[in-house]
Amino acid sequence: MQGLALRKYKETLVLDKSQISVLVGSLLGDGTLQIGKEGRNANFKAEQGLMHKKYVWWKYDYFRKWVITSPKISYRYDSDGKRYAKSLWFRTLRHPQLTFFRKLFYPNGKKIVPPNIKEYFDSLCLAVWIMDDGSYNNKIIDISTYSFNLNEIQLLQEGLQEVFDIKSRYHKDRDKGYRMYFSRKNTLLVARLIEAYIIPSMKYKLPK
Repeated sequence: MQGLALRKYKETLVLDKSQISVLVGSLLGDGTLQIGKEGRNANFKAEQGLMHKKYVWWKYDYFRKWVITSPKISYRYDSDGKRYAKSLWFRTLRHPQLTFFRKLFYPNGKKIVPPNIKEYFDSLCLAVWIMDDGSYNNKIIDISTYSFNLNEIQLLQEGLQEVFDIKSRYHKDRDKGYRMYFSRKNTLLVARLIEAYIIPSMKYKLPK
């Protein structure tokens, strides 16, 4: 699909509520929005290690109409020069609606937590965020938030409190940055909110 046909096809694309939830949850986690050097609009890229390939396909199903080619394997080379499969990824078409979120999350080129993040919080968004960057240890769910500063983490905490009535905490993880976590009681509340969206291969991130 090229030229005029592609432009007309893009005009039919509109992000629905579930796609926005998956997009925002991904942007809080491992997802990226990119604009090429000479590009006008952004595209969304999702990528995970091969052990999470089912999760990539799950995200792809949400954006199938936005993607020209199905997920692809990314290869790397080891120290001996041997090629090996490292991850699975897909990238959407470039689109003005994605550019809107690019400006929201990357106002100065670096990913941030936007001030109005709570407006996008729902159970699906939270599930994606935890599947991307969450873990379950010692009966609590914690989330890697190393790329965000303390003010941004507090925005996330306030949003969780206001939207879900769930309290969270954070701690400094050496020189890596901050990690958010939930008490055992709030971990159970989070699990109830998101369990319907957690795919089987990611169930290990929830209480048994």
